[in-house]
Amino acid sequence: MSDKKVTQLVPERMLDLLEAEGIRHLFGIPDPCFVSMFLAAERRGWQVIAPHHESAGAFMADGLWRLTGKPGVIIGNEGPGVANLVPAAICAAKENIPTIFIAGQRERSFDQQVRRGHFQYTAQPRFFEEAMKYVGIIEFAHQVDEIFHEAFRQALSGTPGPVFIEYPEDHAFAEHAFGPILPPQRYRLTQQKAADADINAAADLLHQAEQPVIFLGAGVFSARAMEVVETLIKTVDCPVIQTPSSNGAIKSVAGQFIPYATPVANELIAQTDVVLAIGTEIGEPVHYGQARHWAVGKTDRKWIYIERDPTAIGVNRPIDLPLVGDLRDIVPQLTVAMEAKGRVSRLPANFIEKCVASGQEIKAAAESIPVSEPIHPAHLITEATRSIPANSVIVRDGGATQFWFAAFNQQPDCEVIWSGNFGHLGTGLPYAIGAALAEGDDRRVALVTGDSSLLFHISELETAVRKNLPIVIIVQCDYSWGLEVKVYKTVYGDESAETESHWGDQIRFDKIAEGFGAHGEYVGRTEDIAPAVERAFASGKPAVIQVPVDATISAVDVPGFEELISWYGEKGYGLSQ
Repeated sequence: MSDKKVTQLVPERMLDLLEAEGIRHLFGIPDPCFVSMFLAAERRGWQVIAPHHESAGAFMADGLWRLTGKPGVIIGNEGPGVANLVPAAICAAKENIPTIFIAGQRERSFDQQVRRGHFQYTAQPRFFEEAMKYVGIIEFAHQVDEIFHEAFRQALSGTPGPVFIEYPEDHAFAEHAFGPILPPQRYRLTQQKAADADINAAADLLHQAEQPVIFLGAGVFSARAMEVVETLIKTVDCPVIQTPSSNGAIKSVAGQFIPYATPVANELIAQTDVVLAIGTEIGEPVHYGQARHWAVGKTDRKWIYIERDPTAIGVNRPIDLPLVGDLRDIVPQLTVAMEAKGRVSRLPANFIEKCVASGQEIKAAAESIPVSEPIHPAHLITEATRSIPANSVIVRDGGATQFWFAAFNQQPDCEVIWSGNFGHLGTGLPYAIGAALAEGDDRRVALVTGDSSLLFHISELETAVRKNLPIVIIVQCDYSWGLEVKVYKTVYGDESAETESHWGDQIRFDKIAEGFGAHGEYVGRTEDIAPAVERAFASGKPAVIQVPVDATISAVDVPGFEELISWYGEKGYGLSQ
């Protein structure tokens, strides 16, 4: 590699450093501090996406990461633009998303001025320090490389997480003689295998197990490691339990997948003697691998844990055999070790049949519910999801809607993404935009959302129209904060009537969609849902299907509510267990 220096504008250098990491998408609203950077990105053939709110742009970057494994980049303009990023920064930290937040700032001289009353200026890093894995300020042009390298080093080492780089106006037109661009492996760890002795010990433990299971989390999908995990599943040939945040199957082995907390999964947990956990924090929604369903049967079961962060080992539960490193590297190691021992089926008798029967029971449960107006939420989810094309990406959003979706989804093989760690409402439409940018023409994207959740960032419908992203949005409308209504009524009974916040069945999302230039339909009968969804996909445009549902049933009969409350420990929302 030549050591020859090249004089460049700082914004151009920043793009070079991002390109070295495989990044070619830029989210943000350009102002004078960033216009030159945005124009240069467009000249290079990047996708430049201007959202209507910076937090929504960061959520788009999040959705892109989940489907590409490449960190997203969000720009915030000095002052209010950066302030708008705070909610997304907190969400990214909780969701373990390595988003690169680049914050504009006025000239560095402002930091030491004693004067008051500055316009669009505040000391910004302090507001992000708690959420970020790294906060860096470009004080001098020659520091750009080292700050970006450190940002990626921190964002992608151990548990992924967001980082913050402040970019003062001083450097918008500054030039510097920079050295060669380094590839990522020259400045950060890009491969992290486990020790051979640990791999062999894990293979022995799995091979000798009477009933092993693989416990699969969302990390497998955001790491884009489905192919190597698929090979391991075929090699070990055992059941796979999906964590609530995972909610997606790998198609060729989908018959071996069963969602956590279902009767078949609970029976399996009681029988298993070895658990291989991949891509999961083993957190509260799975009772730390110790309580509730895990407290039944073989409670002395052994745990093998593939985890990038060594400080996470043994925190949520004791781990018998940690495999510290990147699952993209460790899973192939373990597959080779297991293949050397010979393939032996470890599927329980009739397990596949039980999983099939479980899916049929879900369908039968929906079919047994009388057709009514307003529409029953189970009918909405059943009719809508069976009309979504196979191999689509489905984005989930909302409170009660999430749980109706989980209970009655007819597309278990589709990849599903949602804010599973933080439960942040309003991420759905931005996630769907990020997913559609990632997939291009390869896969369709559908969003199943509640009405209150869609209203958080409904302005981004215009972004979807402007970028020609044919997302189909199915809106479960109960015209209230549905899941909160369930809690109000459970805890306070009729006293909660004034807090139910029934906020207006006059809202016509289909008309709003048409106003943005999207396809819109209003559906009031169960039998019309599937044809409307099919027309929406056929339109080739962003589309909104508005479906009013029975608000009382939507809130009061939320499926899986008891399981949700169990995530909160001994008491949740004031409810005794």
